[in-house]
Amino acid sequence: MKIFKGQDLIAFTTKFQSALECQEYLAAQKWDHGYTCRKCGHGASQVRKNHSRTCNKCSHTESPTANTLFHKVKFGIRKAFFICFEMSTSTKSFSARYMAKRYSITEKTARMFMHKVREAMKSSEQHPMQGTVHVDEFVIGGKENGKIGRSYHTKKKKIVCALELTEDLKVKRMYSMRIKDYSSKELRQIFDRHISPNAKVTADEWRGYDPIAEDYSLTQIKSENGMNFKALHTMIHQVKSWVRTTFSWVSKKHVDRYLSEFNYRLNRSQTKETIFHNLISRMVRSEKIYQTQILCI
Repeated sequence: MKIFKGQDLIAFTTKFQSALECQEYLAAQKWDHGYTCRKCGHGASQVRKNHSRTCNKCSHTESPTANTLFHKVKFGIRKAFFICFEMSTSTKSFSARYMAKRYSITEKTARMFMHKVREAMKSSEQHPMQGTVHVDEFVIGGKENGKIGRSYHTKKKKIVCALELTEDLKVKRMYSMRIKDYSSKELRQIFDRHISPNAKVTADEWRGYDPIAEDYSLTQIKSENGMNFKALHTMIHQVKSWVRTTFSWVSKKHVDRYLSEFNYRLNRSQTKETIFHNLISRMVRSEKIYQTQILCI
């Protein structure tokens, strides 16, 4: 099946005019390597009108949305497709309140589904950063009196981020994640998950990086109020501005999801033609998540 490319809303609307066309697109992604029955493991099936598959052996019928992140989407698969399109192809995305009004669904329903989409946007952690990498920490949240610098007892969300640069020091990739504090143990997480031991990492002179330098090629220099990390601090400013202007409030347990959304769009800014298709493929490959799981994670 021909995949959808581009960011044209009219072309997208023409491509997916009904729920049946959305189901056909999902089915093509779900069974692109062949069908295998989830119950008995049989490999032959019959295709139904709604693009579901019925096993020839045990007669188990599975829909294109079953056991994916579209599992039991009750407000309509076409609306779900449009939300995915807007979240992936837009520059800064939208709030759940905006999505709810735009597609005539409740704000809670919009927020829960958007969190599912953000789960699909998470990094696979299979492609660590190489070359020149800059690392720093920042916080998300309003100003608190008496809480300056790397204050530990604060309501602000503490974030560590890593930015991979090209040879001419332009932004290539970025990853961010929430940390509990500024200890070496917490800071090391982004190194182990996203940075190759062969990368040339630069960080400021915070002592929490000292133990990490034993396992990574890490150089520490003075920040000089961000002047030595211009590209990194520009991206940090963009993240904070995006959160502040798009969402009224971000919970600590969901902040990693919002960071994943920002990183996903940034890291694929050069491949916007196929970003929607990539997101749909990720959602189909991911296991179903229920509302209770989203609230507990």
